[in-house]
Amino acid sequence: MKVRIPTIDKGDIFGGLSAAIVALPLSLAFGMQSGLGAIAGLYGAIAVGIFAAAFGGTATQISGPTGPMTVVSATIIATIIGVKGSIEAALPAILLCFFLAGVFQVIMGILGAGRYIRYIPYPVISGFMTGIGIIIILLQIYPSLGHVSPRTIPEIFRNISTPLENINWYALALCLQTVAIIYLFPKITKAVPSLLVALVSVSLLPILFPAIQVAVIGDIPTGLPKLNFQLFSAITDIDLVITSSLTLAALGSIDSLLTSVVVDNITRTSHDSRKELTGQGIGNMVSALIGGLPGAGAFMRTFVNLKAGGKTKFSGIFHGIILLLILLGLGRFASQIPMAVLSGVLITVGISIMDLKGLKHIWRVTLADAAVMVIVLLLTVFSDLLKAIAAGMIISSIMFMKHIGDITQQRTVSSRKKNTQAENLALNRKYNIPEDITDKVSIKKINGPLFFGNNLYFRDLAREIPPESQILLIDMRETPYIDQSGLYTLEDIILGLEQQGVHVVLLGLQRQPESRMRAIHLIPNLVAEDDIQEDLTSALEVIRKHLTAKAAVQATATTS
Repeated sequence: MKVRIPTIDKGDIFGGLSAAIVALPLSLAFGMQSGLGAIAGLYGAIAVGIFAAAFGGTATQISGPTGPMTVVSATIIATIIGVKGSIEAALPAILLCFFLAGVFQVIMGILGAGRYIRYIPYPVISGFMTGIGIIIILLQIYPSLGHVSPRTIPEIFRNISTPLENINWYALALCLQTVAIIYLFPKITKAVPSLLVALVSVSLLPILFPAIQVAVIGDIPTGLPKLNFQLFSAITDIDLVITSSLTLAALGSIDSLLTSVVVDNITRTSHDSRKELTGQGIGNMVSALIGGLPGAGAFMRTFVNLKAGGKTKFSGIFHGIILLLILLGLGRFASQIPMAVLSGVLITVGISIMDLKGLKHIWRVTLADAAVMVIVLLLTVFSDLLKAIAAGMIISSIMFMKHIGDITQQRTVSSRKKNTQAENLALNRKYNIPEDITDKVSIKKINGPLFFGNNLYFRDLAREIPPESQILLIDMRETPYIDQSGLYTLEDIILGLEQQGVHVVLLGLQRQPESRMRAIHLIPNLVAEDDIQEDLTSALEVIRKHLTAKAAVQATATTS
């Protein structure tokens, strides 16, 4: 029996190798920025890169530590260290937080939570990503000047005079050279990633010229990472890390799935959001077990992979294997990379994360969208990332509901007292109301959902029915949805009209509104089955029948 050995596409080899070259300086930089050291970033890139690719749902996606995830991780690390007193005491709780984030992502994948990501409005994403980019850039001010950066943005501004008065000009020069090479080298050739060229060439300067005194990464462990089961000893600190874990899980899921959507557009494929979140969760769990940073789908590395020919999951797995080999053999060389060089790398990362297109168009979009973007941006930079997204979602939802409510109000058709007699006659002709009963029939057509955003307006319209009306025809053919507020408003209106002797007939009731009305027994207790008609002809027959019955009752009462 022959064993079939699967062939490996050379595009996956080149794609994985190219992505690893780009990932190396980024993972080292993210590790240093997080506060856990460069090795944590490299461990995270290896673990998340391999396992998210193997179990994920986006074939060509490259995963690892990203700017947004690192910013949140750094905040969490600083908070837990503040509670525990030292990095050694805090490490189990920190890694437990990262591990639980992975667990939550797996749960989100199983539950299919990824499909809700598409409901996040663009201004929220734009403000959030721009805020993350600004945070990354602000955190590089101190390292680019040769100083250690504070953990929080307020502290950066509060103590900014210290680095400005004591600038290490060598560090600043190295940082600026790194940024310049990253942006300018592609104009010469794109065959070699400019990120790698900048990292190697600028890092060699302090070695070649000992007079250049700058801070470097320092010792990086070599060899295979060890499993760290001590994190489970921090289970007693679950209340300290649970909220942070949820934040990381939500952010990592958003970060990854947004990249997946972009990949779909480039490759004309369709990702599996369930598998993608599950794969990201497994990767983050393994990363925590070996002391690495949590990660997510990384657009820059994914794009490099695609451009180099990556086509399958193996490209992501191979990228992680290359990083592992680098860890085993080149750790001592990476330890000599200056902090200022990593600072330059991160400045370019921060700029790439910012939504420059959204900022450019801020004066051309609606005031509501611009306000949401600015509010989310400011909250992201100066407050809390999860609060920023929550605030943006709430404000966007309120704006949207108001907009839909306004549209429904503007399009609602009504025969009412404020209309001229000619307008009401024209409306009745449109509905083929016979002339002999025109003055006895009022019409209201709801164009759009009936919900809490416009229910008061509809209630006001119901009060404006001409006094001579005996029948109200409510045209609901364009009403696909009714919420509880709208349902109770409709119930109150019908009750009030019945007390005034006005009978209500519903036209074209759709499935969702009908099921809601039956659920609270509005049908048939208040609206009879015969008073719900699908077409105008049958509705007019019902109206004629009710008017005939009313006339008979009135005639009997007069005779008596």
